[in-house]
Amino acid sequence: MTNIPPEIQPYKRHAWKPITIDGDGDLTASKFAGKPWLGKDEQWPKCPHCQNPLQFFLQLNLNTLSEALKNEFGSGILQMFYCTNEELLCDCDYEGWEPFSDIHLIRIVQPEGKAQDVKIPENQEFFPPKLIVDWQYLEDYPNYEEATEFGAELDLNLDELFFDNFPIEGDKLAGWPLWVQGIEYPNCPICGERMRLVFQVDSEDNLPFMFGDLGCGHITQCKYHKNQVAFGWACA
Repeated sequence: MTNIPPEIQPYKRHAWKPITIDGDGDLTASKFAGKPWLGKDEQWPKCPHCQNPLQFFLQLNLNTLSEALKNEFGSGILQMFYCTNEELLCDCDYEGWEPFSDIHLIRIVQPEGKAQDVKIPENQEFFPPKLIVDWQYLEDYPNYEEATEFGAELDLNLDELFFDNFPIEGDKLAGWPLWVQGIEYPNCPICGERMRLVFQVDSEDNLPFMFGDLGCGHITQCKYHKNQVAFGWACA
């Protein structure tokens, strides 16, 4: 167990690692890949540049999260779709790493009315589904740069002793972002406030996909305008 330096203890946050099994679940279930919830007359989202169906990465049913997170991120289903077309390089040519890029679709939908019998597009290879069946609770802490930004007075020697273990890497719900480069929170397009982490999507954890060179991505949300969600990533 890593000893938590007293200087960093006040910045502890709760985080949850998804526990998954292979296979899909209900249309409203929390999952990686598989079949998303789509409205009765809704089409599978497409990339506006290559016109290929977007890869379905993630769905979180916000209504069924831990009691500790009840209403923290609002209600409904958070969904992430992303263009993985390698032939036309949409990811590179249209700055897929940037929050609010149009090659990915990050949204919160309200599963009201009748859902459609979703059919996964057949013209490209889609990721195998993983159903989130539970969450492992963990304590998380910021990296050195972010801790000092919040006012922590730290010894540089803590970098080797502590910060190699935090923030927690891999896919996770809440906690502190694992920044590969610098601090890169987007701002809410409505109020301009810094958005906060909802879910970290890491390279090749639950999804067989790498962001650049072992990059790490983050779904963020405005605390005050909860329908404002974004995704961005960075790599070394």
